[in-house]
Amino acid sequence: MTVVGPFGLSVRDQALEADVQAGLAAVEEGLLEATKSEVPFITEAAQHLVRAGGKRFRPLLVMLAAQFGDPYAPGVVPSAVVVELTHLATLYHDDVMDEAAVRRGVPSANTRWGNSVAVLTGDFLFARASQILADLGPEAVRVQALAFERLVTGQILETAGPQDGRDPVEHYLDVLSGKTGSLVAVSCRFGAMMSGADETVVDVLTQYGERLGVAFQLADDVLDIASDSHESGKTPGTDLREGIPTLPVLRLRERAARLGLAEDIALCELLDSDLTDDARHAEALAALRAHPALEQARRDTVRYAEDARAALGPLADCDAKLALMELCDAVVHRAG
Repeated sequence: MTVVGPFGLSVRDQALEADVQAGLAAVEEGLLEATKSEVPFITEAAQHLVRAGGKRFRPLLVMLAAQFGDPYAPGVVPSAVVVELTHLATLYHDDVMDEAAVRRGVPSANTRWGNSVAVLTGDFLFARASQILADLGPEAVRVQALAFERLVTGQILETAGPQDGRDPVEHYLDVLSGKTGSLVAVSCRFGAMMSGADETVVDVLTQYGERLGVAFQLADDVLDIASDSHESGKTPGTDLREGIPTLPVLRLRERAARLGLAEDIALCELLDSDLTDDARHAEALAALRAHPALEQARRDTVRYAEDARAALGPLADCDAKLALMELCDAVVHRAG
């Protein structure tokens, strides 16, 4: 049994381990090649987050999904590069929108070079992803375009907030399905599709990816409150400081409205205050860490991870399926 990647994924089959490790190494090379420019400054900015590392969660899913067909098929590695480039591009843009100072343990691009460079670098990465995608055929272009539309729609819905009368938690989960679930689903879809897997298998893995993607983001929400910067690679409480209503906060507000407890209402008022003040931010972070809403958010994470595991049911038992099931546990463990 060998541990693969930062999730501590245990791979029981040596051939599977070799395929996954070789695939991820090829993706890393592909990312560095795709982020090179004739302009040295663009190369530096574009490789800023590539070289900072990261979990490579989406490429890992591409490699595992490809095991249900031919994992050596020529489109597998390029499709993994595409999804990771797309993900990286959204991080550059997200950090501008959130005014984040740290990403993956290093200064964010917007902190280092300013918002304009960060946004344009994200655009550069989208362009490079599109170039690679064009060689993978019209169906791949269509799949990626639909996913990207969902991703952007999710971001817009998050910015706009829920419409009057809409349950904020339901709205937020829909946002996550678009923002995160769509690209994770495409990672699984590309791996299976590029490997020539049966269409039924492609559909099963796509559903799995959608649900796992939401669980993954919910775990991030919990980490944003519960972890220190060493664990998460970014400043704790970043979403809190920016007033972004992640699931622990939404669960708190839901509880305050339902029960009317003075301490819940007081914490909501604190969250509505100016959290750019460091002392107030630290107080809010500490209070949320001790609040039942955080545990409720953990339970929500577990539920989506279990739904992802259940989606794999129709697949024949194999080492790749076991690895995908273990990823569900790894996502939950992150939020633990």
